[in-house]
Amino acid sequence: MALDFVLDPPVDRQLRDGVLALWTDVTNAGGAVGFVPPVTPEDVRPQWVEHLAAMSEGRMRLVAGFEADGSVAATAFITFNAHRLMSHWVWLYTVMVHPRHHGKGYGRALLAACEDAVRDLNRTGPASTDGDAPAYGRDRIEAIRLTCRGGLGLERFYASCGYKEVGRVPDAIRLGDGEYRDDIVMLLPLN
Repeated sequence: MALDFVLDPPVDRQLRDGVLALWTDVTNAGGAVGFVPPVTPEDVRPQWVEHLAAMSEGRMRLVAGFEADGSVAATAFITFNAHRLMSHWVWLYTVMVHPRHHGKGYGRALLAACEDAVRDLNRTGPASTDGDAPAYGRDRIEAIRLTCRGGLGLERFYASCGYKEVGRVPDAIRLGDGEYRDDIVMLLPLN
């Protein structure tokens, strides 16, 4: 059964709790999503709150994949660049698929949904802003950029989805004493 991908789903209790549980489960299964296992939902909550704030300010958009019962099974966050010289590309952060769904093609489907969402943003223009808030995403988006943690084969997965490795910082991620991973920069041009 396929997931239903939604750009900017309503932020209600089910979404908040679902993303928090997903992030915790992905981390504890060894996923490279900003933490080192083991974590609890309370460990992850401050980062989730930062994402919620960025979403409310229009700096970030959420693509969520829902199962038939409405539970959150996948997420990715599209983040606009505030720097005027870099507003022609977006970041993709916190790309997650629940471990029970690995191997089902949901990761590819999530990345395709994100690409579609960004292309739709090009067609519809930036989200409206209030008052003096910056207008993120004002320029036409020409590429999607993400980083991934080395040592897990993630760069091969992203490459199979059309992303190209454009940079690598050796040992930029420290998981613990003496345990380092490369930070790999991947890019998907939207031409």
